[in-house]
Amino acid sequence: MYREHFGLTAKPFGLTPDADFLFAHAGYREALNVLLIALDSGEGFIKITGEVGTGKTLLCRRLLDELAETAITAYVPNPLLEPMEFYAAVAEELGAGFAAATDSHEALKRIAQRLIELGGDGRPVVLCIDEAQVMSDRTLEALRLLSNLETQKRKLLHIVLFGQPELDQRLAGYGLRQLRQRIVFSYRLPALGRQEVGAYVRHRLQAAGCKGNRIFSSRALKRLWTASRGIPRLVNILANKAMMASFGQGDSMVRTRHVRLAIADTEDARRSWLCRLRLGC
Repeated sequence: MYREHFGLTAKPFGLTPDADFLFAHAGYREALNVLLIALDSGEGFIKITGEVGTGKTLLCRRLLDELAETAITAYVPNPLLEPMEFYAAVAEELGAGFAAATDSHEALKRIAQRLIELGGDGRPVVLCIDEAQVMSDRTLEALRLLSNLETQKRKLLHIVLFGQPELDQRLAGYGLRQLRQRIVFSYRLPALGRQEVGAYVRHRLQAAGCKGNRIFSSRALKRLWTASRGIPRLVNILANKAMMASFGQGDSMVRTRHVRLAIADTEDARRSWLCRLRLGC
């Protein structure tokens, strides 16, 4: 709608994770380094957490791309499954014969056999699980049993969990202490800082075809950071709505008043903004 108005060739602030718009801020780079170093050292269990909208799924996909040449990877994007369903999903990703598995013992046996086959060329096998906070305690226990698969010298399977902060709360429980103790590396994805929000917006505009003309005013960028709390998904929502408001008013630049309109139309951002306005928080 507003692309031609601002001289763009693509929509700059979509909500679907898109590697073409990846902004590798400091926290993102550090998280990726933690993952690569931990996997290179042969650790079996790694955890990445972050607030909703901070880019965990994009980080997961970037990790899978990074490992494409050096490891065998498996990906479970929605682990809201019962234990046997979860084992079936993992087995399918690994290419393991699973149809005849009748219980968890047989399922683990078949997955272990497949992991031994896959590990024959020396490459590690890495399982990435997104949205891990939705897993039930029973399925998390099934995951722990998967992490036990090993030879005398090495782990057969390396597991990376990506989840919201609720995952940390779940793992803090007494009943999941065995799983918690297996997590060797963990990292919390941070939100963007004030300067990073400006750089993030400019980066996405350039990726969408911006030729260098200034589209957001400095004060508009500051307001975006305040209202979004530095969460990239909220930045995208607010920036998109602000550009629509600017276009609708026939303006050539997104200004503070346009961001205010976007805030008023975005529930999560509006609550945060009113909190700061009324309480100074």
